[in-house]
Amino acid sequence: MGQLAVIRWLREERQSRRLILFIVFVALLLDNMLLTVVVPIIPSYLYNLDKSADVLNQSSLPQLHPSGSFNSIVSLYDNTVLSSGSNTSSSSSSSSTTMVPLVPAGTQQLINSSDCPPQASSRLLNENVKVGMLFASKAIVQLLTNPFIGPLTNRIGYQPPIFIGFCIMFISTIMFAFSSSYALLFVARSLQGVGSSCSSVAGMGMLASVYTDDEERGHAIGIALGGLAMGVLVGPPFGSVMYEFVGKTAPFLVLAFLAVFDGALQLFVLQPTKVEPESQKGTSLLTLIKDPYILIAAGAICFGNMAIAMMEPTLPIWMMETMCARKWQLGVAFLPASVSYLIGTYIFGTLAHRMGRWLCALIGMVVVGLSVMCVPLATNIYGLIVPNFGVGFAIGMVDSSMMPIMGYLVDLRHVSVYGSVYAIADVAFCMGFALGPSIGGSIAESIGFPWLMIIIGVVNMLYAPLCIFLRNPPGQEEKIAILMDTNSSMKTRSYSTQGQGQYQGEDTDPDYDDYD
Repeated sequence: MGQLAVIRWLREERQSRRLILFIVFVALLLDNMLLTVVVPIIPSYLYNLDKSADVLNQSSLPQLHPSGSFNSIVSLYDNTVLSSGSNTSSSSSSSSTTMVPLVPAGTQQLINSSDCPPQASSRLLNENVKVGMLFASKAIVQLLTNPFIGPLTNRIGYQPPIFIGFCIMFISTIMFAFSSSYALLFVARSLQGVGSSCSSVAGMGMLASVYTDDEERGHAIGIALGGLAMGVLVGPPFGSVMYEFVGKTAPFLVLAFLAVFDGALQLFVLQPTKVEPESQKGTSLLTLIKDPYILIAAGAICFGNMAIAMMEPTLPIWMMETMCARKWQLGVAFLPASVSYLIGTYIFGTLAHRMGRWLCALIGMVVVGLSVMCVPLATNIYGLIVPNFGVGFAIGMVDSSMMPIMGYLVDLRHVSVYGSVYAIADVAFCMGFALGPSIGGSIAESIGFPWLMIIIGVVNMLYAPLCIFLRNPPGQEEKIAILMDTNSSMKTRSYSTQGQGQYQGEDTDPDYDDYD
């Protein structure tokens, strides 16, 4: 009876904006947990795969291993030892590769060698490009998919695409759980890009359509981005701890259960089989792309997120190389950035409207630049806390400012249909996460991780002044009249991105409940 009551309540609350916001929150949470849970797992997993392949290749060459010898290879960071050949105590005592007992702190010592031998460091550097391309594949596929999803939502509504995104995300999660080769992991990561495109574009467009007041829209999008932040927050430490103590499969199975929960909620609330096209034809994607103000906002999203995207594949490898970090530390290092991003999106979802979203984004990009340039100064995991906290907090300022501005620019300068403009916003987000790992891995391998951080920091600081152009964007006169019309069915505010808002109308739309 209790279950029937819950189902009845869900059906009655289908038009509730709070419930729609919760569904989008969970969808973004799932997407970004899957996005970040692999950050500490993949570098270590691929490193062990390559190491195991080398051991098998060496064992197939009998001339390299005299009979009776004992050869052991020890991981730099995960306390695992691989051995080949027969184990005879007499010959092992004379072998030049014999390892001393493992140190409790998680480091390994070779006789007459340092904690991080040069030959192992070079092996880790070679992983940069490989890991970077794997991480970038999701964003590249999502980048290619977004231009199709935006116009599609205008034709069939937001409900079917967001449910399709759940289905694809579930398949991708199962593939991650049971894939044991680089090729299958690459396919799973790429498939995630398609599902993420459907969920992000449709979810943000749905929120913009039901939250018509600009300040409420900013608050709602800030809460939805909190789901993104929670995914980024929980993903790396959850993945690293589960990977070390349970195994690679376990964290992905947990995410699969979360995906099933979100899909069931969508079935009861959104009715994804129902096609509901927009009542008016939206502005074409090409016209929106040509809008310079939309491009400036998209660029801020791109370069702000590119900083953390470059750190995802390269920071764990740099930590393994310079700090001999263990597997659980590779994910925990991102915890300060995740916590601060959650704080930043929650605070500035509302505050940015008052202080001026252009100013909030400008300050955020400057802080991103300064913070990432301080990351290479750390000598241990504790030295990463402050700069990573600054990176996450500043990116939260940028995202919580620019996402609502995208919807407002469409209201002000174009037709108020939001699928295409949030496709552009998602394209900008994906460009950061596509170019970041792919370019960042190559730069880190060629000139080093510290120079990589300096480059992306300078880029953010040079781009920041362009946000000034978003201070008072010009609008079409008829659109301004609609936004200012007190008889409009939309609850509107006389809005300036400087934060000078004045209440102008009352909510007369009966379809949705009030948002607190």
